[in-house]
Amino acid sequence: MAKKIEKTNAARLLDKAKIAYELVPYTVDESNLAATHVAEELGEDIATVFKTLVLRGDRNGCFVCVIPGDHEVNLKAAAKVSGNKWAELIAMKELLPTTGYIRGGCSPIGMRKPFPTYIHSTSLEHPRIYISAGVRGLQIAIAPNDLIGYVRATVADISEPMG
Repeated sequence: MAKKIEKTNAARLLDKAKIAYELVPYTVDESNLAATHVAEELGEDIATVFKTLVLRGDRNGCFVCVIPGDHEVNLKAAAKVSGNKWAELIAMKELLPTTGYIRGGCSPIGMRKPFPTYIHSTSLEHPRIYISAGVRGLQIAIAPNDLIGYVRATVADISEPMG
């Protein structure tokens, strides 16, 4: 019998908002928390597996960028779209106190407080995308427009392919 998947806070919030999604478990490799590993485990195209990054700008404080797993955030573009002159990733030790989430399990849904959120425009090219459910080992498959509407995200070109 399949192990029952524990609902995360992010999943409960989507239930409450009556937004359709699917919880998709995967095997965690503590030594490899990269989105590319998650995509391999899910058997999905890396372009559909999005990672959630938390940045801090010089003017407006923290904000969230949701970008494809094989991309890196463009700090200049992210700063500009968020109304900042510059931006940087927050320190790893700040992630849990700031968001309530740990690295490899940071969801754009259900953070300690709502932050301005920006999602890469390629999300709209897919019927559904994967984001963290708020814990390592569990993803949420969701229609991009449902996610954008729920977290009130702005769609922008905030990242570029790695390499």
